[in-house]
Amino acid sequence: MIMLVRSVALALVLSLVQLPPPAPRAATVATVDRDAVIRQAAGITRLHALIVAKDGQVVVERRLRGASLDRPVNIKSASKSVLSALAGIAIERGMLEGTDQPIISLLGDDVPEDADPMVGRITVGHLLSMQAGLSSTSGRNYGAWVLSRNWVRYVLGRPFDSVPGGRMIYSTGTSHLLSAVLTKASGRSTLALAREWLGEPLGITIPAWPRDPQGIYFGGNDMLMSPRALLAFGELYRNDGMVAGRRVLPEGWVAETWRKRAVSAWTGDDYGYGWFSRPAGGHMAHFAWGYGGQMVFVVPSLGLTVVMTSDPSPRPRGDGHMDQLHDLLDDIILMEVQGGES
Repeated sequence: MIMLVRSVALALVLSLVQLPPPAPRAATVATVDRDAVIRQAAGITRLHALIVAKDGQVVVERRLRGASLDRPVNIKSASKSVLSALAGIAIERGMLEGTDQPIISLLGDDVPEDADPMVGRITVGHLLSMQAGLSSTSGRNYGAWVLSRNWVRYVLGRPFDSVPGGRMIYSTGTSHLLSAVLTKASGRSTLALAREWLGEPLGITIPAWPRDPQGIYFGGNDMLMSPRALLAFGELYRNDGMVAGRRVLPEGWVAETWRKRAVSAWTGDDYGYGWFSRPAGGHMAHFAWGYGGQMVFVVPSLGLTVVMTSDPSPRPRGDGHMDQLHDLLDDIILMEVQGGES
């Protein structure tokens, strides 16, 4: 019996020795080239345009549906990132004292008599980082706000859900206060500032967008910029505020803008001054985000700027569109890491 077991064991060992070597494991990461990225983009039914630039050179540029790449479109809340740029320039030019300046120094006349005294603690920086503490005017509160007679007074009269400088409360009303601050500090409209401070040096057109009943341009929503204009704006940030050797944004403003100050309760993404940040494809991506998928992504470590514009019409929450856009960005990053050509 013992001899039989030994014989069987020996035969098994010999059979294993004679087995052919295992086949190489298939690659776990698929190769992604530009054609694959374009096909992927075309399959996202709400995506209208895609532009990808590497080190300032456009490598993918497609109008998938909708308006042409030079036609201004509603960039929704990506407007907040534009306002952030204007605030930085206003500080550099001495129109604002800095991000620690209390906004009551400029908007005091608009504060309702029955407003919470904590309004006096809100600073310019709190507006930029959505940390004013005031109850949100976005979501279900949006309609009542924009139907009010004075948008600024309405926001300043909201109750506090957090202390100024506390948790992030996403609210377009907070951004509108920033537009009012810029208007009061400069004596000029936010539109005029945007055209002179950004439109002229970037060589882009910035059309007029809606205003509140007092004539203040909507802060944080409904700005109009074309996909190619958004690319120029993203490139401004990728190049640390420089355009063709000319400084447009103050030195250090981009780093301050992207520095984490709060966290979105909805997505868990970091939030700085009007820009979100999150890892993508193993690299840190900073992005302007407008409702429906109006996106400007900047991935500094790869020299990438990516613009996506989408159908902005209302849709059910959680329809997966934003997940598709972030997946597309991951594959664009993979394409560039691999050096994928079509």
